[in-house]
Amino acid sequence: MIYTHSVGRALQYFPQHTALLRDDRAVPFLELDIRVRRIAAALRRRGFLSGDRLAFMMPNGPDYIELVYACSLLGVIAVPINTRYASAEIDRLLEDARPRGLIRHSKFPVPAVRVEWEHLIDVARLDEAAEELYAGEFYDPDAILVLLYTSGTTGDPKGAALTHANVFSNIHDLNYWLAYREKAVFLHASPMFHIADFPAMFAAPVFGAAQMTLERFDALSFCASVQANKVTHTVLVPSMINTLCQFQELAAFNLDSLDVLAYGGSPIAPALVQEVRRALRKAKLLQVYGLSEAGFLTGLTDAEHTDDRLQSCGRPCPGIDLRVLDAAGKPVASGELGNLVARGPGIMRGYWHDIEEDLPGDESSVDETAEALRGGFFHTGDIGRQDKDGYFYIVDRAKEMIVSGGENVYSGEVEAAIYEIPEVKEAAVFGIPDEKWGELVAAAVVLRPGTSLSAEELKQYCKTRIASYKVPRHIEFMTEELPKSGSGKILKRVLREKYWAGQSRRV
Repeated sequence: MIYTHSVGRALQYFPQHTALLRDDRAVPFLELDIRVRRIAAALRRRGFLSGDRLAFMMPNGPDYIELVYACSLLGVIAVPINTRYASAEIDRLLEDARPRGLIRHSKFPVPAVRVEWEHLIDVARLDEAAEELYAGEFYDPDAILVLLYTSGTTGDPKGAALTHANVFSNIHDLNYWLAYREKAVFLHASPMFHIADFPAMFAAPVFGAAQMTLERFDALSFCASVQANKVTHTVLVPSMINTLCQFQELAAFNLDSLDVLAYGGSPIAPALVQEVRRALRKAKLLQVYGLSEAGFLTGLTDAEHTDDRLQSCGRPCPGIDLRVLDAAGKPVASGELGNLVARGPGIMRGYWHDIEEDLPGDESSVDETAEALRGGFFHTGDIGRQDKDGYFYIVDRAKEMIVSGGENVYSGEVEAAIYEIPEVKEAAVFGIPDEKWGELVAAAVVLRPGTSLSAEELKQYCKTRIASYKVPRHIEFMTEELPKSGSGKILKRVLREKYWAGQSRRV
């Protein structure tokens, strides 16, 4: 269904527009469709039918886009694997998805897992010698298009099952904020297995926009790609923006073609906003808030990037009902903290292990889909608030709340205070065990090159911004960047591990 309304629309209205930039060559939509149908024919020849799962371990690249399109054309469920997962995480993911086949790039080893599949295919050989083109069309809005596995920051990977209709809704939300113009060029610089980039593959063709990819983000490759290809739109995470602003050769590149720089994953520090505005003079900033299970929920436009709004994730996308509820499921007053819940056409159908009835497992186990979608709303797991003007603020993950001396401390609130300090490049706040207080507030901090800051100076600044019991008691300055997931989110569990090792319980 989604291929028809994405690439199919481009074939009708923009057949000669550039669809992909592949190896410095412009591939028009007419040629792209032929390539996709050849891959679809190759998959069908191997016995893949609608509803089958096809996993793939691939870096960003044009092959990735074409393979996802071919799956959507056949009704095959795409299972993109986070290539930064450890082998044990990949093992658990594949045991959950039970794919019929695995397509991999030669740079990645064959997973040493217990799961059996019928086909193990090198992507370079997928469509070799394929002469026929798949002429069919799959059209079922309620069929599952993709299993997007969560980043694994809080436990085993869970496959969020998004339907064709879910992702179609997500691309409308994305296009609402990105405001594509004719002959736009979208650069996939973030991992394409992530919710920020996956819908973008289908969003760009709707307006005849071209797409290009970076295999892996680094500042030099990003700047060179933007300059050489007149890139107009991209999505980054704040850590990438930070890296970009620290790039010493940035001024040597002409990046004026960049029209919209979208980012997500975490709020952006005020000092970083000033830096990126100086570096990218013509780019409009757009913060988006979303999750694998729900797609895009809110957006904060460039005009709304004011000092009093920077900690906000914006206002809801059209068609999204976003609310703040208390523990009893009742709405809270404006400004009060509560659980963020959402409903709308982009919300997942459920987690794969709950949907697929014939998978082995304990039938008495908790139905995580029912828990996540209770009351008709998707429970994001985020703690937040809404102000009187309708702007939402993410304060913390519910599971990352610190309880110190009986007081609830939201790590996101403490991080926001730390990020106001100009010397700070990265920060993560988490709880560590303490006999007296239960937990102490701890912070891991990376400073900007050439700057200095003492633990006492950091504490004194925080005391001017937040209550004293929220100020970090333990501060660790790190010389290397903080550990991150494949989607660019800081892995607090890695930072916490050495403090909690040997503890009988982890708060």
